Amino acid sequence: MDEGERFAKGLEVRRSVLGDAHVDRSLARRNAFNEEFQALITRYAWGEIWTRPGLPRHTRSLLTIGLMVALNRSEEFKLHVRAAFNNGVTREEIREVLLHCAIYAGVPAANSAFHMAEEVFAQMEAPST
Repeated sequence: MDEGERFAKGLEVRRSVLGDAHVDRSLARRNAFNEEFQALITRYAWGEIWTRPGLPRHTRSLLTIGLMVALNRSEEFKLHVRAAFNNGVTREEIREVLLHCAIYAGVPAANSAFHMAEEVFAQMEAPST
């Protein structure tokens, strides 16, 4: 794949996982300072890694959630909890990942993650206005 193809495939996967609304907002906020970063993550995170055949998207979502807990990246954690449902992940699986993280990333990190996940679930269940 050349860079253009990798970007196009990455954009397709990014939209499928994160949703059009999120990707559209991210792309609309591009500017001279962050444009290259947006292109980089689209090509490499989404076009190179998320398109690899070695793991299904479902598994990649669970891994990403666990990594965001371990790295204490709350905004990315919430984004990927919401996005995980697009890959068939269930609340029960998210709970299991967070319990696993309590052992390997620490109880405080998992405790925060449980609270953030519940916030995301509540937002997802709230009636649209």
